[in-house]
Amino acid sequence: MRLVLQLVARLFVVVILCLGAATVWATIDAHRSVDRATAASAERVSLALEALYWRELLLRSNRTREQLLPVPEWRTIETMGLISPGICVRFEPAGAFEKPLCGQSKGIGQSPPRWFAALVQTLLGDHAAVVRSISMRAANAGSVSAAADPNAAIALAWQHILDNIHVALLMAVAIALLASLAIAHTLAPAQQIVAALQRMARGQYSTSLPRFRSMELAMIGRAVSDLGDRLARAMEERAALTRRLLEIRSDERRALARELHDEFGQNLTAILAFANTIEATSAQEKDNSEVAQDARMISQATHRIMACLRDTLNRLRHPPAEELGLEACLVDLVDSWRSRNAAQPMIQLDLKGDLAGVRGAVAATAYRVAQECLTNSLRHSSARVIVLRIERRTGAENALLVHVEDDGGGDAAKVARSPGFGLTGIRERVAALGGSLSIADANRGVSVAATIPLAA
Repeated sequence: MRLVLQLVARLFVVVILCLGAATVWATIDAHRSVDRATAASAERVSLALEALYWRELLLRSNRTREQLLPVPEWRTIETMGLISPGICVRFEPAGAFEKPLCGQSKGIGQSPPRWFAALVQTLLGDHAAVVRSISMRAANAGSVSAAADPNAAIALAWQHILDNIHVALLMAVAIALLASLAIAHTLAPAQQIVAALQRMARGQYSTSLPRFRSMELAMIGRAVSDLGDRLARAMEERAALTRRLLEIRSDERRALARELHDEFGQNLTAILAFANTIEATSAQEKDNSEVAQDARMISQATHRIMACLRDTLNRLRHPPAEELGLEACLVDLVDSWRSRNAAQPMIQLDLKGDLAGVRGAVAATAYRVAQECLTNSLRHSSARVIVLRIERRTGAENALLVHVEDDGGGDAAKVARSPGFGLTGIRERVAALGGSLSIADANRGVSVAATIPLAA
């Protein structure tokens, strides 16, 4: 999952939690607001009735206080205007059949769900009644008792929650969207860092990144750039070391070829001459026919050893592709294999592009890759058709492609893991020139492809 989506998802979780906390707070505040409205209604009505009580008492001084109770004409429209919606006020002592005077409760809010009413009733309980004396100086002047209508209180709380939640929800959505855009904009440079790492994985180690505003991303960018520079230097040093090792190995191979040619070649020639002499001498004598036959067998064995020695010398000597050209050497290589394997497999040579200008280390490496792959296909598989394709690609790629494919079965993964010196050698040669070697399964066999940059 992408980091931006993870951060946005976590942000939405935080927003939902905050929205839930806001809902709980709004519920508690609505419950308390009903209690505050109840107390305020009782206070306002008690003050109004106190003024009415003393006015009646002064205007009608011949009356006793007991005759003023209940306070006359207190159930008026003015008194109702002092009572908050959903609050009912009762005068104590109440008259006969006197009902509480309630504030307007119609249209104060939507009917709440039953679960909400039950939840508020369970968690927050009922609203307590508020009692206020009409006069502190006259204790027998009566009192005002205000209580909240349960249904109206629940409806007011639900409406209060809806009003607050709508605003909170809009703010939460706005915050989530703006924060998501800010997170996406902040993490946008991460795509450039990932692209730089992908280029480094493809071998483009020297990659530069722009300076990022974020300190953390800037540190990561500098670390990636430094890593690329170090990898580039390490690869250059490794390539130089590999080229030096290949030169040393080539010198050793040439020295070994000279020793084999000078020592073994002369000795084998002498053995062959002695065997021919023994065979010719023994053939003249009738009793020495077995000696002549043994000498003939020695000659045949010597010829086989000399043929094997010639093949070994051809592999040890520096490939002629550096001097004679790649195309002529490849044709000669394929013809030599065809002459030794007249029946099968059939070797197809496909040359594409201008190979005349390909010389030096590139030509030698391409020749070695083709030679090694043909040798492995002929010796270690039952291939009937082997295709050797050499292609020179120009333009931005500017590379030489060597592709060998056979139909002899085989497992590409097993071949790639082979510890043999042949594949290891051509892999080192190709890597020393900055190229790449891949081994994959073909339709009915194994495919080996090497890409060698011509700039090498």
